[in-house]
Amino acid sequence: MQTTTAPAHDSVKAGRGAGFAMLLGSGLSNQLGAAIGSMAFPVIGPAGVVAVRQWIAAVLLLGVGRPRLRAFTLPQWRLVLSLAAVFATMNLSLYAAIERIGLGLAVTLEFLGPLAVALAGSRRRLDLGCAVIAAAGVVVLTRPQPSTDYLGIGLALLAAVCWAGYILLNRAVGQKLPGAQGSAAAAGISGLVFVPVGVLVLLHNPPTTGALLCAAGAGLLASAVPFLVDLLALRRIPAAAFGVFMSVNPVLAAGVGVVVLGESLQVAQWLSIAAIVAANAVSVTSGLRRAHNLESTPKME
Repeated sequence: MQTTTAPAHDSVKAGRGAGFAMLLGSGLSNQLGAAIGSMAFPVIGPAGVVAVRQWIAAVLLLGVGRPRLRAFTLPQWRLVLSLAAVFATMNLSLYAAIERIGLGLAVTLEFLGPLAVALAGSRRRLDLGCAVIAAAGVVVLTRPQPSTDYLGIGLALLAAVCWAGYILLNRAVGQKLPGAQGSAAAAGISGLVFVPVGVLVLLHNPPTTGALLCAAGAGLLASAVPFLVDLLALRRIPAAAFGVFMSVNPVLAAGVGVVVLGESLQVAQWLSIAAIVAANAVSVTSGLRRAHNLESTPKME
Protein backbone atom coordinates (compact mmCIF):
# COMPACT_ATOMS: atom_id res chain seq x y z
CA MET A 1 0.00 0.00 0.00
CA GLN A 2 1.29 3.43 -0.93
CA THR A 3 0.20 6.90 0.12
CA THR A 4 0.89 10.21 -1.55
CA THR A 5 3.50 12.29 0.24
CA ALA A 6 2.83 15.69 1.78
CA PRO A 7 4.97 17.52 -0.81
CA ALA A 8 2.78 16.02 -3.55
CA HIS A 9 -0.34 17.27 -1.75
CA ASP A 10 1.15 20.73 -1.48
CA SER A 11 2.16 20.67 -5.14
CA VAL A 12 -1.36 19.82 -6.32
CA LYS A 13 -2.91 22.46 -4.06
CA ALA A 14 -0.40 25.10 -5.12
CA GLY A 15 -0.92 24.26 -8.79
CA ARG A 16 -4.68 24.68 -8.59
CA GLY A 17 -4.33 27.83 -6.51
CA ALA A 18 -1.97 29.25 -9.11
CA GLY A 19 -4.48 28.34 -11.83
CA PHE A 20 -7.26 30.35 -10.17
CA ALA A 21 -4.87 33.26 -9.56
CA MET A 22 -4.05 33.22 -13.27
CA LEU A 23 -7.75 33.33 -14.14
CA LEU A 24 -8.24 36.33 -11.87
CA GLY A 25 -5.39 38.17 -13.56
CA SER A 26 -6.67 37.13 -16.99
CA GLY A 27 -10.16 38.43 -16.22
CA LEU A 28 -8.87 41.76 -14.94
CA SER A 29 -6.69 42.19 -18.03
CA ASN A 30 -9.64 41.29 -20.26
CA GLN A 31 -11.97 43.86 -18.72
CA LEU A 32 -9.35 46.61 -18.77
CA GLY A 33 -8.72 45.85 -22.43
CA ALA A 34 -12.44 45.91 -23.23
CA ALA A 35 -12.85 49.30 -21.54
CA ILE A 36 -9.91 50.71 -23.50
CA GLY A 37 -11.07 49.17 -26.77
CA SER A 38 -14.59 50.56 -26.43
CA MET A 39 -13.11 54.06 -26.64
CA ALA A 40 -12.34 53.38 -30.31
CA PHE A 41 -15.91 52.35 -31.21
CA PRO A 42 -16.99 55.83 -32.39
CA VAL A 43 -14.12 55.93 -34.90
CA ILE A 44 -13.64 52.39 -36.29
CA GLY A 45 -16.61 50.48 -34.87
CA PRO A 46 -16.68 47.03 -33.24
CA ALA A 47 -15.39 45.21 -36.34
CA GLY A 48 -12.40 47.54 -36.63
CA VAL A 49 -11.53 47.14 -32.96
CA VAL A 50 -11.83 43.35 -33.14
CA ALA A 51 -9.66 43.23 -36.28
CA VAL A 52 -6.86 45.24 -34.68
CA ARG A 53 -7.24 43.14 -31.51
CA GLN A 54 -6.78 39.94 -33.48
CA TRP A 55 -3.73 41.29 -35.33
CA ILE A 56 -2.00 42.42 -32.16
CA ALA A 57 -2.79 39.14 -30.39
CA ALA A 58 -1.45 37.19 -33.38
CA VAL A 59 1.84 39.07 -33.50
CA LEU A 60 2.43 38.84 -29.75
CA LEU A 61 1.44 35.20 -29.34
CA LEU A 62 3.38 34.05 -32.40
CA GLY A 63 6.43 35.76 -30.93
CA VAL A 64 5.94 34.06 -27.58
CA GLY A 65 4.76 30.62 -28.71
CA ARG A 66 6.97 30.18 -31.81
CA PRO A 67 4.84 27.29 -33.13
CA ARG A 68 6.53 24.59 -35.19
CA LEU A 69 3.71 24.35 -37.70
CA ARG A 70 5.30 21.63 -39.84
CA ALA A 71 5.48 19.35 -36.81
CA PHE A 72 1.74 19.54 -36.10
CA THR A 73 -0.20 16.34 -36.73
CA LEU A 74 -3.60 16.31 -38.45
CA PRO A 75 -5.52 15.90 -35.14
CA GLN A 76 -3.53 18.80 -33.67
CA TRP A 77 -4.30 20.97 -36.68
CA ARG A 78 -8.01 20.23 -36.28
CA LEU A 79 -7.91 21.49 -32.70
CA VAL A 80 -5.91 24.58 -33.64
CA LEU A 81 -8.19 25.50 -36.54
CA SER A 82 -11.28 24.96 -34.38
CA LEU A 83 -9.85 27.18 -31.66
CA ALA A 84 -8.97 29.88 -34.20
CA ALA A 85 -12.51 29.86 -35.59
CA VAL A 86 -14.07 29.99 -32.12
CA PHE A 87 -11.72 32.77 -30.96
CA ALA A 88 -12.47 34.98 -33.96
CA THR A 89 -16.22 34.38 -33.92
CA MET A 90 -16.51 34.88 -30.15
CA ASN A 91 -14.92 38.32 -30.19
CA LEU A 92 -16.75 39.62 -33.25
CA SER A 93 -20.18 38.32 -32.20
CA LEU A 94 -19.86 39.72 -28.66
CA TYR A 95 -18.80 43.20 -29.75
CA ALA A 96 -21.52 43.28 -32.43
CA ALA A 97 -24.07 42.18 -29.81
CA ILE A 98 -22.95 44.90 -27.38
CA GLU A 99 -23.47 47.50 -30.08
CA ARG A 100 -27.04 46.29 -30.71
CA ILE A 101 -28.44 45.27 -27.29
CA GLY A 102 -26.09 46.87 -24.79
CA LEU A 103 -23.38 45.55 -22.49
CA GLY A 104 -25.63 44.22 -19.72
CA LEU A 105 -27.79 41.89 -21.78
CA ALA A 106 -24.89 40.83 -24.02
CA VAL A 107 -22.68 39.89 -21.06
CA THR A 108 -25.51 38.03 -19.34
CA LEU A 109 -26.34 35.98 -22.41
CA GLU A 110 -22.67 35.29 -23.14
CA PHE A 111 -22.19 33.96 -19.61
CA LEU A 112 -24.57 31.11 -20.49
CA GLY A 113 -21.58 29.53 -22.27
CA PRO A 114 -19.22 29.02 -19.32
CA LEU A 115 -22.23 28.37 -17.07
CA ALA A 116 -23.23 25.46 -19.32
CA VAL A 117 -19.69 24.08 -19.13
CA ALA A 118 -19.77 24.36 -15.34
CA LEU A 119 -23.15 22.63 -15.03
CA ALA A 120 -22.27 19.89 -17.52
CA GLY A 121 -18.87 19.21 -15.98
CA SER A 122 -19.94 18.71 -12.37
CA ARG A 123 -22.41 16.40 -10.70
CA ARG A 124 -21.89 17.69 -7.15
CA ARG A 125 -24.80 19.61 -5.69
CA LEU A 126 -22.45 22.15 -4.11
CA ASP A 127 -20.89 23.08 -7.46
CA LEU A 128 -24.28 23.23 -9.16
CA GLY A 129 -25.60 25.49 -6.41
CA CYS A 130 -22.57 27.78 -6.69
CA ALA A 131 -23.04 28.02 -10.46
CA VAL A 132 -26.72 28.94 -10.10
CA ILE A 133 -25.97 31.57 -7.42
CA ALA A 134 -23.21 33.06 -9.57
CA ALA A 135 -25.56 33.16 -12.57
CA ALA A 136 -28.23 34.97 -10.54
CA GLY A 137 -25.60 37.45 -9.37
CA VAL A 138 -24.50 38.11 -12.96
CA VAL A 139 -28.09 38.88 -13.98
CA VAL A 140 -28.53 41.39 -11.15
CA LEU A 141 -25.10 42.94 -11.65
CA THR A 142 -25.36 43.47 -15.40
CA ARG A 143 -29.01 44.61 -15.23
CA PRO A 144 -30.03 43.26 -18.64
CA GLN A 145 -32.91 45.15 -20.24
CA PRO A 146 -35.60 43.51 -22.40
CA SER A 147 -34.87 43.69 -26.10
CA THR A 148 -36.68 42.88 -29.33
CA ASP A 149 -33.45 43.02 -31.29
CA TYR A 150 -33.41 39.33 -32.10
CA LEU A 151 -30.27 39.62 -34.20
CA GLY A 152 -28.43 41.15 -31.23
CA ILE A 153 -29.73 38.41 -28.93
CA GLY A 154 -28.68 35.78 -31.46
CA LEU A 155 -25.18 37.26 -31.69
CA ALA A 156 -24.84 37.20 -27.89
CA LEU A 157 -25.99 33.57 -27.78
CA LEU A 158 -23.47 32.76 -30.52
CA ALA A 159 -20.79 34.36 -28.34
CA ALA A 160 -21.97 32.13 -25.47
CA VAL A 161 -21.60 28.99 -27.58
CA CYS A 162 -18.16 30.15 -28.71
CA TRP A 163 -17.07 30.87 -25.11
CA ALA A 164 -18.03 27.33 -24.09
CA GLY A 165 -16.12 25.98 -27.07
CA TYR A 166 -13.16 28.23 -26.26
CA ILE A 167 -12.92 26.76 -22.74
CA LEU A 168 -13.00 23.16 -23.93
CA LEU A 169 -10.79 23.65 -26.99
CA ASN A 170 -8.17 25.74 -25.19
CA ARG A 171 -7.86 23.00 -22.59
CA ALA A 172 -7.55 20.32 -25.28
CA VAL A 173 -4.93 22.35 -27.20
CA GLY A 174 -2.94 22.83 -24.00
CA GLN A 175 -2.92 19.07 -23.44
CA LYS A 176 -1.96 18.13 -27.00
CA LEU A 177 0.67 20.75 -27.83
CA PRO A 178 3.67 21.91 -25.78
CA GLY A 179 4.03 25.41 -24.41
CA ALA A 180 1.95 28.07 -26.13
CA GLN A 181 2.42 26.66 -29.64
CA GLY A 182 -1.23 25.75 -30.12
CA SER A 183 -2.58 29.07 -28.85
CA ALA A 184 -0.04 31.00 -30.92
CA ALA A 185 -0.95 29.14 -34.09
CA ALA A 186 -4.68 29.65 -33.46
CA ALA A 187 -4.18 33.37 -32.83
CA GLY A 188 -2.11 33.70 -35.99
CA ILE A 189 -4.76 32.04 -38.13
CA SER A 190 -7.48 34.15 -36.53
CA GLY A 191 -5.46 37.28 -37.29
CA LEU A 192 -5.14 36.27 -40.95
CA VAL A 193 -8.89 35.73 -41.22
CA PHE A 194 -9.48 39.31 -40.06
CA VAL A 195 -7.07 40.89 -42.57
CA PRO A 196 -9.68 41.47 -45.33
CA VAL A 197 -12.35 42.46 -42.77
CA GLY A 198 -10.06 44.93 -41.03
CA VAL A 199 -8.73 46.45 -44.26
CA LEU A 200 -12.25 47.12 -45.56
CA VAL A 201 -13.41 48.62 -42.25
CA LEU A 202 -10.35 50.84 -41.82
CA LEU A 203 -10.51 52.08 -45.43
CA HIS A 204 -14.15 52.99 -44.96
CA ASN A 205 -13.54 54.51 -41.51
CA PRO A 206 -10.06 56.09 -41.47
CA PRO A 207 -8.70 55.58 -37.94
CA THR A 208 -7.10 58.20 -35.75
CA THR A 209 -3.89 57.53 -33.85
CA GLY A 210 -5.82 57.44 -30.58
CA ALA A 211 -8.31 54.89 -31.92
CA LEU A 212 -5.51 52.63 -33.15
CA LEU A 213 -3.74 52.84 -29.80
CA CYS A 214 -6.96 51.97 -27.95
CA ALA A 215 -7.61 49.01 -30.25
CA ALA A 216 -4.00 47.88 -29.90
CA GLY A 217 -4.28 48.11 -26.12
CA ALA A 218 -7.38 45.93 -26.33
CA GLY A 219 -5.43 43.45 -28.44
CA LEU A 220 -2.76 43.16 -25.78
CA LEU A 221 -4.92 43.20 -22.66
CA ALA A 222 -8.18 41.62 -23.87
CA SER A 223 -6.83 39.07 -26.37
CA ALA A 224 -3.15 38.17 -26.10
CA VAL A 225 -2.84 38.07 -22.30
CA PRO A 226 -6.11 36.18 -21.57
CA PHE A 227 -5.54 33.76 -24.46
CA LEU A 228 -2.14 32.73 -23.14
CA VAL A 229 -2.98 32.83 -19.43
CA ASP A 230 -6.20 30.85 -19.88
CA LEU A 231 -4.21 28.15 -21.66
CA LEU A 232 -1.82 27.86 -18.72
CA ALA A 233 -4.64 27.96 -16.17
CA LEU A 234 -6.63 25.22 -17.89
CA ARG A 235 -3.65 22.91 -17.46
CA ARG A 236 -4.07 23.24 -13.70
CA ILE A 237 -7.82 23.29 -13.09
CA PRO A 238 -10.86 21.42 -14.49
CA ALA A 239 -12.93 23.01 -17.26
CA ALA A 240 -16.02 22.97 -15.01
CA ALA A 241 -14.21 25.00 -12.34
CA PHE A 242 -13.07 27.39 -15.06
CA GLY A 243 -16.69 27.82 -16.13
CA VAL A 244 -17.84 28.78 -12.63
CA PHE A 245 -14.90 31.10 -12.06
CA MET A 246 -15.72 33.02 -15.25
CA SER A 247 -18.61 34.60 -13.34
CA VAL A 248 -16.05 36.94 -11.75
CA ASN A 249 -15.69 38.72 -15.10
CA PRO A 250 -18.82 40.86 -14.62
CA VAL A 251 -17.52 41.70 -11.13
CA LEU A 252 -14.19 42.78 -12.57
CA ALA A 253 -15.99 44.71 -15.30
CA ALA A 254 -18.00 46.56 -12.65
CA GLY A 255 -14.83 47.33 -10.73
CA VAL A 256 -13.11 48.65 -13.84
CA GLY A 257 -16.17 50.76 -14.55
CA VAL A 258 -16.03 52.29 -11.07
CA VAL A 259 -12.26 52.92 -11.03
CA VAL A 260 -11.52 53.72 -14.68
CA LEU A 261 -14.79 55.12 -16.01
CA GLY A 262 -16.13 56.71 -12.83
CA GLU A 263 -19.34 54.68 -12.81
CA SER A 264 -21.35 54.00 -9.65
CA LEU A 265 -23.08 50.87 -8.36
CA GLN A 266 -26.37 50.44 -6.53
CA VAL A 267 -26.80 48.43 -3.33
CA ALA A 268 -28.32 45.48 -5.21
CA GLN A 269 -25.27 45.36 -7.48
CA TRP A 270 -22.86 45.38 -4.54
CA LEU A 271 -24.87 42.52 -3.02
CA SER A 272 -24.70 40.60 -6.29
CA ILE A 273 -20.91 41.11 -6.36
CA ALA A 274 -20.72 39.67 -2.84
CA ALA A 275 -22.85 36.68 -3.92
CA ILE A 276 -20.70 35.96 -6.99
CA VAL A 277 -17.46 36.23 -5.01
CA ALA A 278 -18.85 34.02 -2.24
CA ALA A 279 -20.08 31.39 -4.71
CA ASN A 280 -16.67 31.27 -6.39
CA ALA A 281 -14.84 31.15 -3.05
CA VAL A 282 -16.93 28.18 -1.92
CA SER A 283 -16.56 26.38 -5.25
CA VAL A 284 -12.81 26.94 -5.48
CA THR A 285 -12.14 26.02 -1.84
CA SER A 286 -14.29 22.91 -2.14
CA GLY A 287 -12.53 21.90 -5.34
CA LEU A 288 -9.08 22.29 -3.80
CA ARG A 289 -10.14 20.31 -0.73
CA ARG A 290 -11.65 17.56 -2.86
CA ALA A 291 -8.51 17.32 -5.01
CA HIS A 292 -6.40 17.15 -1.84
CA ASN A 293 -8.56 14.34 -0.45
CA LEU A 294 -8.40 12.38 -3.69
CA GLU A 295 -4.64 12.73 -3.88
CA SER A 296 -4.21 11.66 -0.24
CA THR A 297 -6.39 8.54 -0.60
CA PRO A 298 -4.21 5.44 -0.16
CA LYS A 299 -3.60 3.57 -3.41
CA MET A 300 -3.10 -0.16 -3.68
CA GLU A 301 0.09 -1.11 -5.47
